[in-house]
Amino acid sequence: MDSGIRTVCSVTLLCVWMIAAVLLAEGSALAAPQTIVVSAEGLADPNAETYRRDKGLLVDALREDARRQVVEKAVGTFVESATLVENYELIHDRVLTRSKGLIKNVIKESEPWLGEDGFMHLLLKAEVYLTNVRDAVSSMSEAERISLIKEHGNPRIAVSVNVKDAERGTQVPPERSAIAENLLKERIAGFGYRVWSAGADGTGKGEDAEDFLIAGEAKFKPLSVRLKASGLTLTKYVLTSWTVKCTAVDTGEEIYFNTKVPKAKSWSDEDAALEDIGRMIGEEFTKDFFEDHLLRPSKIFQLGVSGLPDYDTGLLLKKELIGLRPVLNVDLRSFDAKGRSVYEVDFSGSRGNFVQIVNDSLVKPLNQKLRASAFSLVAARGEAVDLSFDAGEETGEVVENFKTMPPASLSDAPQGRIRDLVHDEALLKKVAEMNPAAAGEDGTPGEVPTSGAARAVEEF
Repeated sequence: MDSGIRTVCSVTLLCVWMIAAVLLAEGSALAAPQTIVVSAEGLADPNAETYRRDKGLLVDALREDARRQVVEKAVGTFVESATLVENYELIHDRVLTRSKGLIKNVIKESEPWLGEDGFMHLLLKAEVYLTNVRDAVSSMSEAERISLIKEHGNPRIAVSVNVKDAERGTQVPPERSAIAENLLKERIAGFGYRVWSAGADGTGKGEDAEDFLIAGEAKFKPLSVRLKASGLTLTKYVLTSWTVKCTAVDTGEEIYFNTKVPKAKSWSDEDAALEDIGRMIGEEFTKDFFEDHLLRPSKIFQLGVSGLPDYDTGLLLKKELIGLRPVLNVDLRSFDAKGRSVYEVDFSGSRGNFVQIVNDSLVKPLNQKLRASAFSLVAARGEAVDLSFDAGEETGEVVENFKTMPPASLSDAPQGRIRDLVHDEALLKKVAEMNPAAAGEDGTPGEVPTSGAARAVEEF
């Protein structure tokens, strides 16, 4: 074979191999499991007899508990907290103990420290195979014939489409178009979802409010032409622009927004124009659009806290939040002892009454730890939550409880976790003050941290 031909063939073959490699890589990326980053706090009782004999086992147990807590938080993105506690033994044996197969890699790990609460602590941040966690929970649900996965329910979607006169603008208020709304409802209902018209205020009605609100607005301009031959006047309706947005009602987040300026689009009949508008808006949405949003593992909101007495207390609060099951990650963005400190919280709480969820999963556990109603929910709207910290004359005692009482995460820990974790009788009594149901009525199983701890929390 001629050398030139051999060269061309070699280059061609090399290109084919390169293209194949790229396609395989892209295919692998598309097929790769979804992951999520989770931070958690591991705990261990240093007074356990086993650890007294071998301190190395204490660190191993601490690290293993942190990994289990990371996986438990990932499980919590699919399973309601109460359901997880109720089925803890089963989930622990089938899922939590498989952390090596579910954790992709450890991103960050703090130095372990002994807290004034009597526990050894360790903070861990890891990337978890979320797809694998869901598959494991789903398989377990099917095998045990129990329902564990959160029921996302049948999304309730309210629809509102307004029509405006592009020429007269604000002089004429927009009018609701039943024709466009009905076409849009028809498409959404085709996904199997419940739909209705939004109220006059743009929201649903009654307690059974909507999950999503789709709002569209179309601007028309009539163009009239008089035919000289016949004397007739022909009117066409030209669409000058239209917008559509979809809002998640529980948070106020605009999850979709689009504005379009169509070209050479006109209709001889206004009703026909409105029908097309309904169809065009409907085509912006698919069933996957809503399901993907409903199945998001978490949402990020800004947590503002006023009244924290000092920076160390701000770090203590960050540590407590890291330990709580619904909190996947938390960062202290700013601190102000005289005003409002701001945390960014990656939260996996379920859909529903967002205010109630925040109160039950954040405020109550913190107050149970502090043995006082020091934290209170001031406001929760959209992507912002405001808490206040006010212990009055008992501030010193309450801050001392921050130091010496067990982590707030144990306030709703299942009995199995308390039994495996706590071995010292005095420590168990302190846990029972926060969580008597898990510790047992008889006290049997059924912080400003040290400087090293403060450094670990601040740098984590």
